[in-house]
Amino acid sequence: MPILELTTPSNLNSKETTEELKVAFIADQGINENAKKVLQLIKNEKTDMVIHTGDFGCCNSIIKYLFGRESYIGTALDWDAQITNILGPNFPYFGTMGNHDGGNWSTYQKLLQQRVDNNLDITCVGNLGIKSSCNYKGLFFLLSGAGEIGNNHDSYINDALEKNDSIWEICSWHKNQKEMQIAGKKDEVGWEPYEECRKGGAIIATGHSHTYSRTKTLTNTITQEVHLEWNQPNEIKISKETENQKGSTFVFVSAIGGESIRAQERCKPITYPYGCNNEWAKIYTSNQNAKPGALFIIFHIDGDPTKAKGYFKNIDNEIIDEFIIYNYNK
Repeated sequence: MPILELTTPSNLNSKETTEELKVAFIADQGINENAKKVLQLIKNEKTDMVIHTGDFGCCNSIIKYLFGRESYIGTALDWDAQITNILGPNFPYFGTMGNHDGGNWSTYQKLLQQRVDNNLDITCVGNLGIKSSCNYKGLFFLLSGAGEIGNNHDSYINDALEKNDSIWEICSWHKNQKEMQIAGKKDEVGWEPYEECRKGGAIIATGHSHTYSRTKTLTNTITQEVHLEWNQPNEIKISKETENQKGSTFVFVSAIGGESIRAQERCKPITYPYGCNNEWAKIYTSNQNAKPGALFIIFHIDGDPTKAKGYFKNIDNEIIDEFIIYNYNK
């Protein structure tokens, strides 16, 4: 079955998001009671859209796997039904391919496209979830298969961000570089996509490690260099790279959407301030007795289109992380 291409003719360059646009970020979800509780949390928080960074219906039944890659079409249909039952059939829900999604990707991609097609406010172009650029209510975001499928993702990211002048931009893919997560994952993406997003002033959203972690403001992802002036854990600066300044962003892993929760293996101790290069603002894993949840970011707050607020909330309604983002992509 051929991969679907989205060629909706529309303007991706809506500079400002609508006021208080709330986005939920999750990954590694599955079809289970915890996944349903996370979706109910997303509904209760009056969220406008979801960006799901891979591993959708993963891990609910051993018979639905072939060499570790999900292949049973019913899993994808059950996953979509789980979303529909809680959020509705037309809820704006976007995703990128995870390592467990590839064998069932044609079905997942069709289900995701249906949600795009059912909402006139959504514009997506490209190969959805692999090399695609989308805009919803002024938020520009790239859904990438970096590290999982395809190549030249860095050049695609560079070109897409260079041509777009939206205030808020997001890069989303599933896998990680070892230093950009705190569990046991290895280098699987390459640094080029991370750096192109940083230079382009885009937030970097990932999954895969079954943990939650968020960096401070970074001016280099390869060396995990924290911004000299913006080095506090709960105030982030987003800026494009220019001749006069290094681009800055932050990276997060929001990957406890319903499936298992893993331990912190890197950058100990398990309480702040963490180890490594002091780049981590928040770590939430089995070592911190983590429960499933989602990261929420509200864009265009306090009447300021360049200001946003982020918070991670678990299914017990506990706020685990809170921070403010200031955007200098004017």
